[in-house]
Amino acid sequence: MGIFACCSLLLLFSAAEAGIVGVNYGRVANNLPSATEVVELLKSNGVSHVKLYDADPPVLRALAGTGVKVVVTIPNEILASTAARPGFALAWVQRNVVAYYPSTQIQAIAVGNEVFVYPRNLTTFLVPAMQNVHAALSRLRLDGVIKISSPIALTALQNSYPSSAGSFRPELVSSVLQPMLEFLRQTGSYLMVNAYPFFAYEANADVISLDYALFRPNPGVVDSGNGLRYYNLLDAQIDAVFAAMSAIKYDDIKIVISETGWPSKGDADETGAGQANAAAYNGNLIRRVLSGNAGTPLRPQADMVVYLFALFNENQKPGPTSERNYGLFYPDEGKVYDVEFTLGGSNGGGLRWEDDRGKGSSTTLPPSSSSGTVRTSSTGESWCVANAMVGKARLQAAMDYACGEGGADCRPIQRGAACYEPDTVEAHASYAFNSYYQSKGRARGTCDFEGASYVVSRPPRIGDCALPSGA
Repeated sequence: MGIFACCSLLLLFSAAEAGIVGVNYGRVANNLPSATEVVELLKSNGVSHVKLYDADPPVLRALAGTGVKVVVTIPNEILASTAARPGFALAWVQRNVVAYYPSTQIQAIAVGNEVFVYPRNLTTFLVPAMQNVHAALSRLRLDGVIKISSPIALTALQNSYPSSAGSFRPELVSSVLQPMLEFLRQTGSYLMVNAYPFFAYEANADVISLDYALFRPNPGVVDSGNGLRYYNLLDAQIDAVFAAMSAIKYDDIKIVISETGWPSKGDADETGAGQANAAAYNGNLIRRVLSGNAGTPLRPQADMVVYLFALFNENQKPGPTSERNYGLFYPDEGKVYDVEFTLGGSNGGGLRWEDDRGKGSSTTLPPSSSSGTVRTSSTGESWCVANAMVGKARLQAAMDYACGEGGADCRPIQRGAACYEPDTVEAHASYAFNSYYQSKGRARGTCDFEGASYVVSRPPRIGDCALPSGA
């Protein structure tokens, strides 16, 4: 995906400390809105961060004064010059960063994109280019506020299954990966990773469960190396990268998922491509990240920053049909399918983390702070809420168990009781699941109900009724 992602923006939707969901805005098309119109689209969706895959002047000018934080990219095509000539790197930073900063709030520079799989072999230029850019930032006294990274593809891995056996390709380790990871460590930056469960499923649909690939309820897959159970393919892919970094003594580096997505259309042989699957993948991923329960089995406490690919369908991208159909929106800004960048949205009463712009929701968070972000529990508390994605029938069955054999205290959601309103299955299930979860001491595995619930780290409410924490 990445080598065709030049001329792209990346937009982020965040929910306090629960995680960040972003969307890549690719511009490999001849029918997209203008930069000014795109910025209006970002603002109308409450976007707080964008990422360019270049440093396009009209976009940077359009973003000025918006308060939106920006990442710019040095394209692969000029990586060699950036590596060979410190003066070139300095001039690039002056022209593409200093000229707009701080009115345009540039916060990071991505040096190249998927350099290891670029048709021209640019691997040897990557780390010297990163070092020259950092030296330029240091000279201009911007190194403390602007980070540097470079996205890698999963093809950098020699082994990825099981996740615990993850390892990098031997020819990349000493030549570029170790020096790059050392640079990231010394500068306090992070590794960007482009990960696509769709590709793995498409190639192995006979052995990989579609539910496993789409974050839907499934029995899970046990890693034979460490005994951890995985309930989705993306976690397994990211933990393979964590394992690979750990194998070369860089297990302290954070990961940002710089690209991931699912195509809404594909060729006949592109198994799994389709609108329903794309909506399920992106919708379930958004819900998971914004819930605050986004760590992986190997790194359960890790914050998750995820950038969906892509904002628009791009009609000039080469390759199979899927390459031109990763967008959430058509070029006329109409939705390809309905995915909300909030928990709950319009699905009949869910957990809302951001303003739903008039759409109903029966389970919400307390009022936001003056900064517009929602307060997060600072006491280590957690709550269990219903996952509306599984449907009312499964929520009802799970609630019947929780209120019956499970021993949850469901008296407050009986007709006429304090937490009966709003009278929706999701709202009542959230109360029942949370009661069960708290009564079990918030023990691992007690907020699952076969995928019908998930843990959140901020206090939810059902109408005017707060869910107890049990603390």
